[in-house]
Amino acid sequence: MASSEQVANCIRCLAADTVQAANSGHPGTPMGMAPVSAVLWSEVMKYNSKDPQWVDRDRFVLSNGHGCSLQYVLLHLAGYDLSLEDLKKFRQMHSKTPGHPERFVTPGVEVTTGPLGQGIANAVGLAAAEAHLAATFNRPGLTLVDHWTYVFCGDGCLMEGVAQETLSLAGHLALEKLVVVYDSNHICIDGETSLSFTEQSKKKYEALGFHVIEVANGDSDFDGLRQAFAEAKATRGKPKMIIQTSTIGFGSKKEGTEKVHGAPLGEEDIAAVKTRFGRDPALKFHVEPEVYETFARHAAQCQEQQKAWNATFESYRQQFPAEAAAFAAQMKNELPAGWEAKLPLNDKSIATRKASENCLAALLPAIPALVGGSADLTPSNLTRPASAKLVDFTPTSYEGRYFRFGVREHGMTAFLNGR
Repeated sequence: MASSEQVANCIRCLAADTVQAANSGHPGTPMGMAPVSAVLWSEVMKYNSKDPQWVDRDRFVLSNGHGCSLQYVLLHLAGYDLSLEDLKKFRQMHSKTPGHPERFVTPGVEVTTGPLGQGIANAVGLAAAEAHLAATFNRPGLTLVDHWTYVFCGDGCLMEGVAQETLSLAGHLALEKLVVVYDSNHICIDGETSLSFTEQSKKKYEALGFHVIEVANGDSDFDGLRQAFAEAKATRGKPKMIIQTSTIGFGSKKEGTEKVHGAPLGEEDIAAVKTRFGRDPALKFHVEPEVYETFARHAAQCQEQQKAWNATFESYRQQFPAEAAAFAAQMKNELPAGWEAKLPLNDKSIATRKASENCLAALLPAIPALVGGSADLTPSNLTRPASAKLVDFTPTSYEGRYFRFGVREHGMTAFLNGR
């Protein structure tokens, strides 16, 4: 088995090789976040690369999507249908490794990200979906929905308004299975973040309702990272933020500077990186067998978890056949038969919002999976028809189907993309 350090260094070098092969991309974030990624993906996160759409997998979102060579390397090591040849085609037309993560293009990518902060909002929506599904379908002794949402982000993500809107909402809704991993490397494209970003993040996110965990040395404190994830999973009643201080481009001659953010390292620097990490500089896209073995061991454990889940679902299906059928249909995005016939017909002109209300009044009883809400305009845009008798989604009623977004229009849209 490989050590955590060996796994992290392999990730760093693979990511650097991937960007260099394209002569384009962002090596800094992948090299800085390699240790936390190694711990999360080879020890903590629940997934099955042979069944990427298993419904109770943990969700992973890369909000700082420019660092997607990191995600592609992780997906490859974890056994998804993404080969070393695919990594060599990074940022090429029609490849499975585009310049930012894209849903439906790369196996294992949950949501399309790129615009900073958008992935945070998507992840909040994913965490809310987990809470809603768990409250709707879980029964005593039969748990169908029990997964976590992990989102990586950087300083830039947290400067974006869409992130602030939805992180505020996550704290308000007490989404306890959301874990935000904030890579605090103090570097932006212009230089040091002190030029434009001097917030006291721990105090800020604690005030928003987060449980905040700090790891002072994200470059090499693997035990600290393990303990952070363990604490995050053990703490209930709040969303979590792990703030790890790291060095952007760790290992490069340009580490810790903006120069390593968005350009290939160059062959000479990559060779120096590999030498520093005790690797053969002549080998490109090299993965030690021990690294594959480390991920394979974790994959086997995850597959056993899915086998147990399958057994639970079979028991659930026998005891609650109607609920099981509804759950399975919802996971396949299937709508109830005949829902179109419920739509009202109008023989005269009416206000658009009134027509919308009439449609919602007809569809909400017919489609139990339909949820919605409003950005503090419920009486104006008529999104909560009285006849539907909707329950609000709150920390004490996650089964609720109506979201009170407050005045968070941008966040609402991105949240519902994740939802």
